[in-house]
Amino acid sequence: HAHPEISTPECRNALEAVLFDRAGEEIIRRSMQIANEGLPEHSEIVIYKNNSDGKGNSYGCHENYLVSRLTPFVQIAQQITTHFVTRQIFCGAGKVGAEHRGITGKGHVQPAFQISQRADFFEEEIGLETTLKRPIVNTRDEPHCDPTKYRRLHVIAGDANMSEVATLLKLGTTSIVLAMIEDGAFPEHLTIKDPVQAIRQVSHDTTLNARVLMTDGRMLSALDIQIEILEAARQYAADYGLESVDTQVGHDVLVRWAGVLNDLETDPLIVANIVDWVAKKRIVDGFAQRHGLQDHDARLKAIDLQYHDMRTDKCLALRAGLVELCAKTDVRSAMVKPPESTRAYFRGTVLQRWPNDVIAANWDSVVFDIPNQGLKRIPMPEPLRGTRALVGGLLASSQNPSDLIEKLSSEF
Repeated sequence: HAHPEISTPECRNALEAVLFDRAGEEIIRRSMQIANEGLPEHSEIVIYKNNSDGKGNSYGCHENYLVSRLTPFVQIAQQITTHFVTRQIFCGAGKVGAEHRGITGKGHVQPAFQISQRADFFEEEIGLETTLKRPIVNTRDEPHCDPTKYRRLHVIAGDANMSEVATLLKLGTTSIVLAMIEDGAFPEHLTIKDPVQAIRQVSHDTTLNARVLMTDGRMLSALDIQIEILEAARQYAADYGLESVDTQVGHDVLVRWAGVLNDLETDPLIVANIVDWVAKKRIVDGFAQRHGLQDHDARLKAIDLQYHDMRTDKCLALRAGLVELCAKTDVRSAMVKPPESTRAYFRGTVLQRWPNDVIAANWDSVVFDIPNQGLKRIPMPEPLRGTRALVGGLLASSQNPSDLIEKLSSEF
């Protein structure tokens, strides 16, 4: 790739994923600073956490969800698409202008500002590609765990968020919707006739009044659709509980979901402290008014870009008054310590304790080079094994990798 990429470890819930996403941002910032110290004077590497270069190129902010292999992929694709098309109203990052031919039909004018950075770039409903003919639902299925039990839903339809609350809503609502789909609780009638057209229609209308055609013949706005999904999610929580997404986090997401939809319906500016596209639009509009600029002035695109600037003294998102969920001490800890509730704990801990003995570490295995024994691979097919609760004592009592492997062989 021609751009840096970061990844969170496996996380047990949406809030934990927000924390490790923030830790990734800080790692990027420190890496950028260190790299710049080695450059000639007046040279600088600048990194932006966005999804579009303004010249027709897009790069993703991918999400990955572990779902049951028992749930037919066709069912997942049909039902999750509705959420992907409409969730952008609270998790879109916002963009000045457009980079695609846009919506077909007479009289359409390319927007001066739109809700999502990614919406212009989707051309298919379902498919394998991630860079050409991008689909709303991606079919890549490399579970990195037991493939007979799980599939990995690889999501490329989302924006990179600067707002921690927007990231929580993006991941949390999607987790709940997927749980509903697995349990057959998602409203089957709630499907969109032309999702590719609809994802752009929704993005291009910051008034949130655009109506899209549903397969049952209704014309609904993204807000209407999200309200229906939320009501179904509330009923699901009452009937099934939210243990699969973490009960406490799940209920917090439901409350925030309801609040953001209510505020968007009343006046989007109310959520300028949690929704990226609203925060960015307020900054862009204010700058344009102060300087008497036309909609497509290049300086507004510069403001757009600066919202995502990873330099702390330049980043406009850091000056937008966005609500923070993660304490700075927790972020610093997450930069060096793995989550304790997934196999990431085992992987991260052995890398910290025996970095010179680990020759390979993947999602589903760790390989040690043991003196006089050769290479020893420890498989990790279960994402929810290898937690601190399960292996913390074992790791603490092991003197070296050979000792660890011997104990693992006898106990498991």
